[in-house]
Amino acid sequence: MRFLIPILLAALLLSCSGNDKQEIIVVERVLSLVDTKDANGFDSIRAQEDGADDYGMRQYVIAFLSRGPNRDLDSIKAVELQQQHMANIGRMADEGKLVVAGPFLDDGELRGIYVFNVATVAEAEELTNSDPAVQAGSLAMELKPWYGSAALMEVNEIHNEISKIKF
Repeated sequence: MRFLIPILLAALLLSCSGNDKQEIIVVERVLSLVDTKDANGFDSIRAQEDGADDYGMRQYVIAFLSRGPNRDLDSIKAVELQQQHMANIGRMADEGKLVVAGPFLDDGELRGIYVFNVATVAEAEELTNSDPAVQAGSLAMELKPWYGSAALMEVNEIHNEISKIKF
């Protein structure tokens, strides 16, 4: 019953509006008022959407990116390769396959990480092999199954909302 009133209110508001963008904003605001948490704060709908188990966790595959054997690129080719690498990251994130990615901030052998939303290491390896930097031998990856918070599934959406500059 607690869902019925906000949904009916949203439907009524939508029937009066002719602006698609305004309709979406109204629906989002109304739905944000719907509390799907139980008395202990557990949100079963959100847990299901994120693929959480009873501990709020799920399986991922993590990739450790390290320096590859082919690092001798001129500066122009290195910049082009980095742009292709970043475009590939964006594509995998848009497809929902890449949950988190980022570089390490030192200049060590280990360059960065990926956290893949896939069921198997083989699936992650296929995605890894799509990376132009891996194909060029500039990066190498080590893949491991990993158990982490299912809340990571929401990171890309939040990141897009708080990123002023897009890659």
